[in-house]
Amino acid sequence: MEALMTAGLITMASNSGAAPGTEGARNLTLKRCLDVLRDAKNDSEQFAALLLVTKAVRAGEVDSKTRRQIFDAIGFTFPNRLLASREPPAGCPEHMFQALGLTLLACFCTDPQLASHSQILNKIPAFNDILVSPRNPDSSSMVDDVYQCLTAVMATPRGPKQLVSKGTVSALCQAYVNCSYGSDRALQLLLGLLATAEAKCWQRDTPHLLAVLSKLSDEFLKTEDMTKFKLCEVLPHFIPLSPPLTQDSQGSECLHKLYAGLARILGSKLSQSQRDPALKLAACLVQACGSDWIPAGRAGGKFLALLVNLACVEVRLILEEPDPMDVEEKKEVVTACYVLIEMGIQECLSEEKPLLEEVQKMQLMRIMEEAFGAVIFYLRQVRQEELHNPFIFASVRILGAWMAEETSSLKQEICELLPFLVHYAKKLFKEGETAASLSQHDGTPAGLDSSEGSGLPRDALRFLLPGFCHLTAEDKPRDILVSEGLPALLCEYFLHQWKVLISEPRSLTPLTSTEMSLQTACGIFFNLVVTAPAIIRQDKSFSSLMDMLMKSLPFLLPQKDHLVLAANIATLGLMMARILANSAVLQGTKSAKEFFGATIHFLSEAHAAQTDPNSHCLAMAVSPAYETAWADIRELWFLGMQAFASCVSLFPWLPQTVLQAQWLEGLSELLAQVAPTSVDFELIAAFQGVLVELARASKPCKEVIMLHQGEEWANLYGMAALEQCLSEQ
Repeated sequence: MEALMTAGLITMASNSGAAPGTEGARNLTLKRCLDVLRDAKNDSEQFAALLLVTKAVRAGEVDSKTRRQIFDAIGFTFPNRLLASREPPAGCPEHMFQALGLTLLACFCTDPQLASHSQILNKIPAFNDILVSPRNPDSSSMVDDVYQCLTAVMATPRGPKQLVSKGTVSALCQAYVNCSYGSDRALQLLLGLLATAEAKCWQRDTPHLLAVLSKLSDEFLKTEDMTKFKLCEVLPHFIPLSPPLTQDSQGSECLHKLYAGLARILGSKLSQSQRDPALKLAACLVQACGSDWIPAGRAGGKFLALLVNLACVEVRLILEEPDPMDVEEKKEVVTACYVLIEMGIQECLSEEKPLLEEVQKMQLMRIMEEAFGAVIFYLRQVRQEELHNPFIFASVRILGAWMAEETSSLKQEICELLPFLVHYAKKLFKEGETAASLSQHDGTPAGLDSSEGSGLPRDALRFLLPGFCHLTAEDKPRDILVSEGLPALLCEYFLHQWKVLISEPRSLTPLTSTEMSLQTACGIFFNLVVTAPAIIRQDKSFSSLMDMLMKSLPFLLPQKDHLVLAANIATLGLMMARILANSAVLQGTKSAKEFFGATIHFLSEAHAAQTDPNSHCLAMAVSPAYETAWADIRELWFLGMQAFASCVSLFPWLPQTVLQAQWLEGLSELLAQVAPTSVDFELIAAFQGVLVELARASKPCKEVIMLHQGEEWANLYGMAALEQCLSEQ
């Protein structure tokens, strides 16, 4: 019956009035086949017509209109039945029915609407099975059809997520590693999935992806032709940022091969087209693993120095005489060079297990200085309409990294660039606030430091803060920064970052970039308080900042994970309070009293009596709650004690706050308990400074000190000024 039907259909085509084999004959044959498909009374008739339809489909002779007609005629029902059939007619290939079904599905998938249909998506596991199952050479068309289906699904909005969740990554990895038929297409699909859903891919299929990386890195090491440079472009897609490859033995082996392969490449004479992919691959490895992929020892140090040297040369070549079109074409490789240079900065400063020798460090610092001269030159040419170019952001970011660490070189050039840097940071900050405000109205989360490509401005100021902190300690750059409006901008930025911090969910890594930015901003404010107090007094922004500091400290201090930031805010608030003593917000208001109560808590809880293991006597020690952070907050604590002492005479209500907190009783008890020899002179001086001011300003405070044997322990600790104050009538 099938043979008769097939013969009849062919005869119809032959008698159609068009020459056999012409387009007219084919179209008429397909039309009549579709008629038969619609009107078929049994499976045999439908199957015979289907044979010709699939033949035309495989030959690529079906346009979109006809493709839709085929679907309308048979839908998914018939292909589903074909895929489920396990027994082909006698004398036919084993997988004939499945092959026909796949051909039809591949045909349907060329329509994006059909490719995202649930009937296609629920067959993803079946497609995966075909890729990983052993096949004879005759089944290559089935594999081709599967790849066509998977490619079409990946191009749909929900496709990548569906493929990852249904195990396609694993199947593609196995197909590639086993060199199965169509393995090149498997690699291309993997590249696409990693580009759209990298984190999910690695989360679900780490072992399989590592197997692919192992195969690629092995080939990268061994091959000696142009394939090596093509692999430089493929490999970055298979290097995950998390979890680090260094944590896995197979990953570490891959890194060793990639290092060895890159060492061979970069140690040779290369053309521009060969060097660029190699530098990008090296930068990708640095982003993922820092310098951990470079082995310790002379060879590793030499390689790292070469890598940074090449990156600096590349930056200078492109930026020193910039042709706008040339820079635009080369921005990817220059950005990669920035990553390598930043690693160079870190390694030159590294003292623990350094990869570089001192001579290499000095040489690299000179070479990097020349590269940063080129970056500064380039930024000075930037026009207003170019400010949203991500490459400008990358250039400002790497310059910020240099300014944070190298404070002496290129000082004049950096001073000349400061107006641009402040303007650029201010523009992005203002636009970021606007974008965040708009996103809150439409329910979309947004932040200043959004990822590239999101369309939102990014936080340039965060990367400039460490450098600005160094510069505000010096007269000339500080004057420029003040004249360009940095103090007011920094106050606004600080208020914004505080809002971001308190909105962040609790995490296992408490020190976020937001908190780090707040701490660094405090460092700049400290410089201004000490060197330019008039600015604090005159700029109204600082009154708003003072108000925020007073409200934030009582909230922050109880959270033990934020002690360093709390120390910064407490000490900065005390130092600013001396300058803004006449401000309305400090005139005995509730927030002022709560702030000073919190500072008393911070200052009074820093030390405790602990048993000395040698003498078995009680000794003065840093409190357990402060121990881990003490190296970071010690200087702040002493500054805070000095500032608090200065505030006592400025705020008549402050001694009463001290009495309510019972600080004097606690301090008297502590000094009476511990061995005087365990208290160093600097700490004695800090305690005495506060005690003297309180005793002078407040009779009740003086009485409390006297009541707790103040004269005795003042004499015992050599607090002459306190002794004299207590003896006065």
